Amino acid sequence: MNQDINIEQIKRYFSQKLETFGTTPQGADWNSQASQYLRFNQLINVCDTTQEFSILDYGCGYGALVDYLLMCGHRFKYIGFDIVEEMVVQARRVYQDKPFCSFTSQLTEIQPTDYVVESGIFNLRLDTSEEMWRSHVIQTLEKMNTLSRKGFAFNLLTSYSDPEYMKPHLYYADPNYYFDYCKRNFSKNVALLHDYNLYDFTILVRKAAEQDKNVDHNNSTTSAH
Repeated sequence: MNQDINIEQIKRYFSQKLETFGTTPQGADWNSQASQYLRFNQLINVCDTTQEFSILDYGCGYGALVDYLLMCGHRFKYIGFDIVEEMVVQARRVYQDKPFCSFTSQLTEIQPTDYVVESGIFNLRLDTSEEMWRSHVIQTLEKMNTLSRKGFAFNLLTSYSDPEYMKPHLYYADPNYYFDYCKRNFSKNVALLHDYNLYDFTILVRKAAEQDKNVDHNNSTTSAH
């Protein structure tokens, strides 16, 4: 099994999906819009949607999250990032009349946003070893943490999937491992969502505001007596 991640092979995989199915859920390797939107619904729980927010869609595909956010009536500014240039080209075409949306394949062009979300970019590991892929996931989460001001959210296929349906080229993650990692490294405010009838889970990482940190510190000091 390869120890290196073949990014070009992954790019070709998704480029072929897009060429075959176009700007549809299947074009981003999802089964249906229903399952795609169900995952979006979990991820957006990390956002305070009572006010306008900025969001980075990390691995945006053709930008389907934009339609979901508009359908929900949220006020937002959106940046879509994808390593597949063809996806970015199609996303710019589809949302060219949306001035609050921008798309790029260059991570260095992106400034921090309120929230960062990803959906499905960790699933396809092909012949990369599990250890190497886990390291890749962690490195990506570190980037998402750096690029988010208020929080970030991500999903992964679950290791609790039925064994007979698990596929060798996909990555099935231990939810407890990633929950623990996020609690220890990113924030005390972490939620694990594993109750929405799909073979994956979502983790929300919320960053405490400075005033919340001060309140917690004062409370912990007084309650110790």
